[in-house]
Amino acid sequence: MRELSYTLLSDGSSDKALLPIISWLLDQHGVRCPIHSEWADFRLLPRPPRNLRAKIEQSLHLYPCDLLFVHRDAENLPYTERKAEIIEALADVNTGCPPSVCVVPVRMMEAWLLFDESALWRASGNPIGRVPLHLPPPAAIEQLPDPKTRLHEILRAASELSGRRLKKLKPNVCATLVANLSRDFAQLRLLPAFRALEDDVIEIINRNSWAEQL
Repeated sequence: MRELSYTLLSDGSSDKALLPIISWLLDQHGVRCPIHSEWADFRLLPRPPRNLRAKIEQSLHLYPCDLLFVHRDAENLPYTERKAEIIEALADVNTGCPPSVCVVPVRMMEAWLLFDESALWRASGNPIGRVPLHLPPPAAIEQLPDPKTRLHEILRAASELSGRRLKKLKPNVCATLVANLSRDFAQLRLLPAFRALEDDVIEIINRNSWAEQL
């Protein structure tokens, strides 16, 4: 295999921050060829798909790939229930479906961006900031009631901006930068949902012999 292409189908545009995490996992487990990633973007379609099965089918039509990642935040549902929802939708897909992996952060994807202080500083545009960021302990991240709000608060604090300049800061853009600027996501292995994702990635790499062929 000269290249491994994968597509990420996610809840929203801010979830593109999962792409560097997924690519890191593939590299960690032996995928040595170039990795090409795409985020399934339906925003310009005149009639975007509504339900999960239709979104999967449209993703495969517009962004054909060797490997599909389907993301849904667990939010207030149990991890197992949200994952079962994705598996059911994949089983109902009418077109041929490539190997697929469920991505189910608990509670939200933003929880997985609350561990790399250096990346948070740089993403805020203030790489030499000094104010305490008060990051939650990594093992407690999944218990946060609203990780997105917490992440945005930390990014605003890290920027050390005030007044009009602070109002111009775009936390959603900064959040995507956090993932792109992080080089090691090993601390996320403290989180059960991340370990489940990693186990699924390992299983699908082994099943398809992708690491052995490269």
